[in-house]
Amino acid sequence: MGWTPDPITNAGTTEPPQTDTEKEDAPSGGLYRYYVLGLLTLAAVFSIADRLVLSILLEDIKAEFALSDTQLGLLTGLAFALFYVLAGFPIARLADRSNRKNIVSASLAFYSAMTALCGAATGFWTLFLARMGVGIGEGGAGPPAVSLLADYFKKSELSRAMSIHTLGAVIGTGGGLIAGGLLASYFGWRMAFVLLGLPGIALGLLVYFTLKEPKRGRYTPQALDVGQASLSATLRSFLGNRVLVYTCIAWALATTIGYAMAIWLAPIMLRNFEMDTANVGMILGLTFIIGGIPGPIIGGFLADHLAKRDVRWRAWIPAIGTLACLPLYYLCLTAGTLEAFLGFFMFGYLLFLFQNGPSIAIIQSYTGSGERAMAFAFALLINNMCGQALGPFVIGFTSDALAPEFGSASLNVAVFGTCLVAGLLSFVFFLAAGSEIRKQEARINAAQSG
Repeated sequence: MGWTPDPITNAGTTEPPQTDTEKEDAPSGGLYRYYVLGLLTLAAVFSIADRLVLSILLEDIKAEFALSDTQLGLLTGLAFALFYVLAGFPIARLADRSNRKNIVSASLAFYSAMTALCGAATGFWTLFLARMGVGIGEGGAGPPAVSLLADYFKKSELSRAMSIHTLGAVIGTGGGLIAGGLLASYFGWRMAFVLLGLPGIALGLLVYFTLKEPKRGRYTPQALDVGQASLSATLRSFLGNRVLVYTCIAWALATTIGYAMAIWLAPIMLRNFEMDTANVGMILGLTFIIGGIPGPIIGGFLADHLAKRDVRWRAWIPAIGTLACLPLYYLCLTAGTLEAFLGFFMFGYLLFLFQNGPSIAIIQSYTGSGERAMAFAFALLINNMCGQALGPFVIGFTSDALAPEFGSASLNVAVFGTCLVAGLLSFVFFLAAGSEIRKQEARINAAQSG
């Protein structure tokens, strides 16, 4: 049976939208949706902690395995990101037509187990393979999680909900640094992986037994409430959706800045200041948390509030935050004292995180109900290949190349150069996304009124 193309995305569907009787019943409001938000945010904490704990352990691993900065860049970037995005697509495709809660639960347990397995590495390649496993597991967690949240929160409050969800990344980054530094100091870097990985398995079980699958497309405009299209039609829809494309590129470039700082700040502190791993993990982790918690909340609130006046603010707020953080990051990376280094980073990080929640909310708000998980996987493909696969490798390679001239400061130069280029380009693409959002809103309103 044929189905008519969607009037917004021009993608025909191969199956009808699910009816209410085909979906599980879950509360549509009240406190339960905040429980779901809290649980998925906690899952994000473990996801990012497992992903980025490697950064505080890099110097210990480098010393034991005699690795270069280029190899460290491959471990933090390509080993994880390539398989993260490869696994993300088929799992997201499955999530757009099946039970998303079960997928999140299984993915959480798998990547937690693979994090623990990193502690058994015997050299570069075995650690590379374990990091691949972490990437595969985490690739299945993000897309279905944000798709679930889009069915628990209306578009008018989705930026705030997604901003709270992204606090998991902030807490996970800081918590991973703190826990990883302390555990490595007391038990060694291998047990740090094991002790951080195992609790995530229990959390996977909690997700499975307590989270309810909501009705798919509960708050989606009728023009976008479509079933899952064929894969080729879905990809054509994405490539023809300028809001999605521009936002994905802008977010990926911004994420390049985020990973550059999250991965390399600990090694920079260990090389430029007289500190041990435990102190770096504790101080840097607390700085991430103190600077990071207000950022997404302020950014999400401003985007939702100002969008009532002009929908382009959904993209303008991320643009402003991404550009404004660059001068502070420059002052951080050129600071001569630890206090100035941490202070400038903290305020820069606060501004940088304005973009996280609104970016995800845009992606979920301007794609069809049957393709939202896939849209997020599409965003993560660009995001991670640019921000996590390519970025750390480029920084590590550049640092090695500049070392004869700049010495221990070569890493500082490589990190800021990458942040500057990525930040300026991100600003331009966020502005372009804002213009397209206004056009998309006009088409949605016309389709609904017609």
